[in-house]
This record gives sequence, structure tokens and C-alpha cells, in this order.
Amino acid sequence: MILVTKQLKRVFGEDNKTTETTALLVSPYLTYAYGIALPLYWAAGQSTMICAFGWLAIHAKRKVPNAHTLLEIIRARYGTPAHVLWIVLCLINNLLIFSQMIVGVAASVTSLTGMDTVAASYLLPLGVVIYTYFGGIRATFLTDYVHTFIIMIVTVWFTIKLITMEDIGSIGALYDLVKPLSDKYPVAGNYRGSYLTMTSKECIFFGIIHTTANTAIVFLDTGFWQKASILGFAADIPAAVPGYVLGGNAYFAIPFAFGTIMGLGALALEQTPAFPTYPRRMTQEEVFSGLVLPYVSQAIAGKGGAVAVLLIVFMACTSISSAQLIAMSSIFSFDIYGTYINKRATNAQLIKWSHIGVVGSALLISTLSTALYKGGVDLNWLLYFLGILICPGMFPTVLALVWKRQPRIAAIIAPIVGFAAGVSVWVGTAYAYSGEATIKSLGQTLPCLFGNMTSFFVPLPITLVISYIWPEPNFEWSDLLSIKRIEDNEHGKVGTTASHFNAETYFTSERVAYMKRMSRIALYWGIATFAGQWVLWPLPMYGARFIFGKKASKREESSGATTPTHNDSPDGSVSQEVVLPEKA
Repeated sequence: MILVTKQLKRVFGEDNKTTETTALLVSPYLTYAYGIALPLYWAAGQSTMICAFGWLAIHAKRKVPNAHTLLEIIRARYGTPAHVLWIVLCLINNLLIFSQMIVGVAASVTSLTGMDTVAASYLLPLGVVIYTYFGGIRATFLTDYVHTFIIMIVTVWFTIKLITMEDIGSIGALYDLVKPLSDKYPVAGNYRGSYLTMTSKECIFFGIIHTTANTAIVFLDTGFWQKASILGFAADIPAAVPGYVLGGNAYFAIPFAFGTIMGLGALALEQTPAFPTYPRRMTQEEVFSGLVLPYVSQAIAGKGGAVAVLLIVFMACTSISSAQLIAMSSIFSFDIYGTYINKRATNAQLIKWSHIGVVGSALLISTLSTALYKGGVDLNWLLYFLGILICPGMFPTVLALVWKRQPRIAAIIAPIVGFAAGVSVWVGTAYAYSGEATIKSLGQTLPCLFGNMTSFFVPLPITLVISYIWPEPNFEWSDLLSIKRIEDNEHGKVGTTASHFNAETYFTSERVAYMKRMSRIALYWGIATFAGQWVLWPLPMYGARFIFGKKASKREESSGATTPTHNDSPDGSVSQEVVLPEKA
């Protein structure tokens, strides 16, 4: 792999994905805990925002075609104080996403192999560091394609294997095994305690948390802004919007289809001797650490299943690790070293510091993941929490690219106030519900829901009010053309293939009109995806108060069509956590 990445570097040059590991690990255990509504909300929460990001990417192409990172735009428009603030916001984003993945994957590796969790936390990024160091972002393309192909094959194999294994046999048999479990292990807040209903308070609360958090994650993830040849600043204009739309909708299948089958399969197989924890149920600690997929894989195919899960989790982990390492290293090289340490840095010097950033980021993430593990924080806690710290920068970031009136003071004050308000509401709600602010109480659903919503929405009215009182009087989008393209090669000299930027050539009337049209298409796609996947499909089913029948469950797996079988009044109250047996 290293030899291949070195060849890629020689051929393509140095330039600065995503199958989420958490989708593979989390969607099965949340389906196991809360039922079939959960993977739909997971898929919609991520898919919609990836599609919508194409709109923002085109705005970037129109207004700052030479930018290398999101942070360069913020500095060019708002100056040093805002730039430093966005460095913190983007690093928080990347640190939380990366550490969440390492915490979950390390727990799975420990479960499957017996490796020490701390050792796994440090060893998992090691191989990624090596090939990312040598190959840069071009290396991630090769691994993304190869890894995604392998993941697709293994997940399809798991799905077919589970449905056809002797203990299950068919989709209908899986339905028959899962349906009676609502009497033995009812889900609080679900209609009739059923796993097979869309009327689930916990699921819709999670959907809100996941959608708001992922909007901010996508819009502030510097990795989304850097993908060469496909996405972001480096993209060809015709490729950017279709790339995001196709990627967003392709992502939908992993949490929705795979999460549904594996989560329901775990519920069914847990009652059989094939399951690793039989005759007991999995504990809450095991479930929320992401061990449902490793356990059900062993029930499906024994050691071969364990190896298969280890393979796909490692593949997904390395793909997203490379993207996050490059995103963080670009912050250290372009936005810290190139901006504040060596303002005349050549491309060769920036690459050198990018390599240092790759190694340093890996050590930082492994250390943070170890600290979280030792502190009793699991994958589920991080999943519900991370939006509280990431969401405050979302609206100011979008407005920085699409609205001329947002002034520097609004861009700085709004995320800071949103951050403080979100954390205050989160801690205060946890204390109000539980009488204490501990790891356990802070990880419950309602404190995280209220904290996320506060962090997400509070900055918007603040920045609007400030912007209308003290608007930016003299700003023009052409001011952002002060960002210059780095045109020298790795030896510090201008290369013969360097593409020198010419504003008059770039901003032709035809190109500008085309970018505006693609921007509208991207916006309409984002709105249509949200309306279809979040509003028109799940919400009417939530209000219908029914339990899926066997025929409907078969159609859902094959085509997505559903038919209600009951229509009675709901019962149950808001569930803040799943009632599972404590670990002995």
C-alpha cells in the first residue's frame, strides 16, 4: 500500500470519504435497543446533509476558488480573531468525530480479539499514519475505493447469511422471532413497547439530535472541503453537486438496511445458544459500547463472522482516519504554520508540516480516546453529546459564504454565545432530571436533545440581530480573491504544470451562470431529500401508531414500502435510557 501511494504521489502530485465506522457499529445496536424506526432516522440525518453540502460547495467555488481550507475563507473575511475561533471549532469537530470512532472500534477490537483497549486505541491509527504520510490525499482515494468495495461485499454477505441461517430462515421468520419480544422486553416510549413500530419517542428524539449534529459536523468538517477531483474547492464544478448527491443517497443504505437487519437479528439470535452472551441478554454497557455487531456476527458465522466484522470495521476506520488526519494536518500546516509561524512558506514546507500534523494528530486522538475510555465514556455517550460542542459554528459558517451582511462581531459572538448556552442547558437539564451532573446523567437523551437544539439554533437569531444592527458596510465577495493559489512545487519552485489563476478567465458569464444553476439544483436536492427522508416518510408513520405486519416487513426490506396493521392509542412515556440488565 505504501509503494502504491508513493507512486500516486509521483504521478498526481501532493494535494490536499466517508463510510462512517459509527454507522456500521451504532445503527445495529440502536436498532436492537429502540426498534426499526431508529436506523431510518440515522440514515436521513446524515444523507440529507451530505446532499445539502453540495449547495455550500458551489458557493465556495463561486466566491473563493483559490481557498485550500474553510479556515482561509474565515480569515480573509473576518480577520485573525475569527480565524482563531474557527480553528478551535473545526479542531473540536475533527477531534470528536475521530475520537468517537476510535472509542467504538477499540471496544469492538477488544471484544473480538482480547486486545487491550488502550493498545487498540494507539495501534488503530498507526497504519493509516504511514500511508497517509507518504501518499497524502491521493492515497485515501485508493483505500476508499478498495475498502468500500470490501465493506459492501461483507455487509451483503452478512445480510444474506443472517436471513438464511438455520435459526432464522427468512424475513418472515425473523419477524416472528422479534414480534413477541415486546412482551418480554418492552421498549419504553414505543407504541405497545414494540420493536416493529415507527411510533417511538426515543427514535424521533435521536433523529433530531442526529440531524442537527450532523448538519454541523458536515458543514464544519474541513475534510469535506478538501476532496480533490470530486468534492469541495478542488472539484470540477460539474462533479461537485452530483458527487455529494450520489454520495449522500448511497450512504443511506448502510444504517437503514444493514442496521435494521443486524439489529433485529441480534434481538432474535440473543434467544439462541449461538449468541455469545446466551442465556443472558447483553448488558447496557455492552450495548452502548457498540458490541451488538461483533456479538451477532459471531452468532451468524462463528470465528469467521468475527473476522469479517473485524475486517469491515478496520476498513471503515482506516478510511475515515485518513480523511480526518489530512483534515487536521491541513489546519496545522495551512492555518497555523503557514499563517502565523511562516507566512512565506513554500509548498514543500507546508507539506513537511502537514506530515508532522498527521503524526501529531494521530497521537493526540489516541490519547484523547484513551482518556475518554478511562473516564467511563462510551460510544453512545459521545454520539449523543458531540453536537453540543460542534453545532454553534454551523449557522455563522453558512452565512459567511452566502450572506454579505454578517459582520465580524456577529460571526465571533454568535458561536461563543451558542456554545455557552448549549453547555449550560445540557448540564442544567441533566441536573434537573437526575439531581446530579455525572457521566451517566449527562449522557441521557433529553439533556443531550435540549443541549443540541440550543447550541444549534441560538447562534442564528444572535447573528441576524447583530447583522441588522451593525451590518458589514463595505464588504464585497471579490475581497475574498485576496486568497492566492499556491503554485510552487514540492521543491519550492513554480512548476511547469501550475495552474495560474486569472479572475477574468475564471469568472466568465457562462461559468457564473452555470454555477448559479448548479447551486440552485443542489439546494433543491437538499430540501427534497430532507422532505422525503425526514418529513413525508417517517413522520406520518410516527403519528399512525401501528405495528408492522409480516407482509409489510417483507416489503420494507425489499422496496421500502410499508403498510400499517394496527391503529390503536399509544402507551408508554419518554425513555431516557434502555432498560437492560446491569453487567454482573
